[in-house]
Amino acid sequence: MKVLIIGASGVLGQAVSEALGPHHELILAGRHSGDVRVDITSEESVAALFASVGRVDALVSTTGSLHFGPLAETDSARFSVGLNDKLLGQVRLALIGQHHLNDGGSITLTSGILSEEPIRNGANASTVNAALEGFVRAAAIELPRGLRINAVSPTVLAESWEVYGPFMAGFEPVPARRAALAYRRSVDGAQTGRVYRVTA
Repeated sequence: MKVLIIGASGVLGQAVSEALGPHHELILAGRHSGDVRVDITSEESVAALFASVGRVDALVSTTGSLHFGPLAETDSARFSVGLNDKLLGQVRLALIGQHHLNDGGSITLTSGILSEEPIRNGANASTVNAALEGFVRAAAIELPRGLRINAVSPTVLAESWEVYGPFMAGFEPVPARRAALAYRRSVDGAQTGRVYRVTA
């Protein structure tokens, strides 16, 4: 299958590429690197991405920025970081991408553990991740032509613990290669409307 991976240069994206690479033809996309470039916050950029790569069998997104900070110091502009990037960016990939998938193709988005386990300074992440999971469940009942959509919800990655560990006391990280297995389940499996949770 031809699989388009957005966010392929990140820690998670690299692990997903390694998990899928031996089994599929990969097209790697990112904002600053990869086979093709894309800015998921731009409708025009996402449309240009799909015009460039043509039809694919699977779309995988491992990208998206969030705002972390005290709620008392968060204004709408800061909160919009996650809404416009990780949430709407991935929804945009799905909305446009569905028309460029072959019959029976799949979409896999990335949410995260904070949808179910909120932390201090993480209201933006919890909101965005929960909304993505709701979108996946709803979209799954409407997609035509046998198309599937799922989300992967990983806990904090071991490779990112130095950055996110201070926010996540008591959480146990997992290696990115383990989280990547859930993306393979989504791409190569048969289920739709699922949220694959990766925890320690």
